[in-house]
Amino acid sequence: MHHFQQLLIFGFLLFSFGLSGQPDFYDGIPITRADTLRGKLRFERTCYDVGHYDLRLELDIAHQSIRGSNRITYRINQDFKKLQIDLFANMVIDDILLDDGQKLTFNRVDNAVFVIFPRLQKKEAQTGAITVLYHGQPIIARNPPWDGGFSWTQDPDKNDWVVVSCEGIGASLWWPNKDHLSDEPDSMDIRITVPNTLQAISNGRLVEQRATAPGKTTFHWAVSYPINNYNVTLNVGNYAHFHEIYQALDGDSLDLDYYVLPRNLAKAKEHFKMVPEMLRIYEEYLGKYPFWKDGYALVETPTLGMEHQGAISYGNKYQRGYLGGRIPDDMKWDYIIVHESGHEYWGNSVSCNDLAEMWLHEGFTTYMEALYVEKRFGEYRAIEYLLDQRRNIQNSAPIVGKMDMNYSPMYATDQYYKGSWFLHTLRHVIDDDCVWFGMLQAYYRKYALSHVTTQEFIDFVQAYTGKDYSDFFMQYLYYPKPPTLEYSLTQKGKNLMVKYKWKVDVSRFDMPIVVGNLEKPIKIYPNNQEWKTLTIPRMKAKDFQVATSFFYVNTHQVMKRK
Repeated sequence: MHHFQQLLIFGFLLFSFGLSGQPDFYDGIPITRADTLRGKLRFERTCYDVGHYDLRLELDIAHQSIRGSNRITYRINQDFKKLQIDLFANMVIDDILLDDGQKLTFNRVDNAVFVIFPRLQKKEAQTGAITVLYHGQPIIARNPPWDGGFSWTQDPDKNDWVVVSCEGIGASLWWPNKDHLSDEPDSMDIRITVPNTLQAISNGRLVEQRATAPGKTTFHWAVSYPINNYNVTLNVGNYAHFHEIYQALDGDSLDLDYYVLPRNLAKAKEHFKMVPEMLRIYEEYLGKYPFWKDGYALVETPTLGMEHQGAISYGNKYQRGYLGGRIPDDMKWDYIIVHESGHEYWGNSVSCNDLAEMWLHEGFTTYMEALYVEKRFGEYRAIEYLLDQRRNIQNSAPIVGKMDMNYSPMYATDQYYKGSWFLHTLRHVIDDDCVWFGMLQAYYRKYALSHVTTQEFIDFVQAYTGKDYSDFFMQYLYYPKPPTLEYSLTQKGKNLMVKYKWKVDVSRFDMPIVVGNLEKPIKIYPNNQEWKTLTIPRMKAKDFQVATSFFYVNTHQVMKRK
């Protein structure tokens, strides 16, 4: 049976929206020196690529401060005498050293640090390394995880509980690095020293924990994959740990580790039973969990959640949905686990190069929530879930933000929900689920553990399908509002005459859409150049509908004047 005919009885819904225009969202946004220093790939950044970070730090919880170092190993792309790293200006750099102990000079411009070498660093040398020694009080998050920084808290049993979140604002708020999404280290070591009454949970695998000073324990974690800087994390607290094994479709075994407050151990063992089923669903859609050697972990935090690679922050309080809401009442699954685990694929494995294209993280992951629902509860329920997502779309900004200035409209929710609906719409424009899911998996596999741009996604879709969707992508990704289907209805006896056209920003826009009634849906091909006419036999105007459950469009019925 045709894909639409299977579903329209459930979801053939009609929405009407206003048609008021909106100016370009990015007009008037000031671009500061700090924006370009952080967001642009200047020569001082492109002259090298990071190979490895060796981050070591000690927490002084009483003074809410940290002290540490980061050895940055890099590949030399072009000869240079000066490179840029990043560290917030409130953090103090004590020294920057070569491996032989020689001190390097440096100067700060806002949160950028320019390191000056006494001799030309030549490409033929291939690699180099510097170590940055630093200390300070990192900024405190006012509204984590949306507002980045440290959270110095206590758990209900009065144990210290310290976490960090820094998506958007940047990892350089607490450790020195090349703070640009385009450059991830190939691997990383993280050593965190804390009071011996506490544990420090970070990304990757625990290599060792050992006493390093009276009353102090150092936890050494190793990440064996590329990692986004904002995914590097620490979780310091009094944790209970339990472990299980997930077996992949090919029989391979994945370690699942859970770190929770001791008072919540029994609750967590029951609540986290959903994890293996979720991992199986994602594996069926996209392939095996991407960071297999490092394992999968959930770490309880006082903040709601964040996709920290291999150490997902979990603060949903063991409730269904999103703190008890945001999903249909009869569904029993944890939104934070599903969403943040989806980021292990979209965001952590397939990563964007610029904060302006964060929809490649958030839109795809938000769409994975609907695919999770579809696999568990069926496509009808997935449509219901998507319609609930749709209520959050604002159309206040293009999905793609302003490049090269460390700016993203991510806190306007369209990168999430409109991004999800854009993918849902693309699925039904393609109108072949074998092609759609094959393409989604092929796209993921091509860019796994690497970076991708919006243009590369567009090119991939068009090459895979053999069709030109360039105007479709332009309208949905680079303009604030979706297309509007304008139509008029004229009853001609038992038949209905429909005139229709698109009202859009992009010329030559000709996306197909489905209209008609529940039993006999009709695919039409409007454009924005001319009115087209369709006569539908044996249909009344009151029964005419537009398939807005499958296409994210506005609709506007043009009424005839009397």
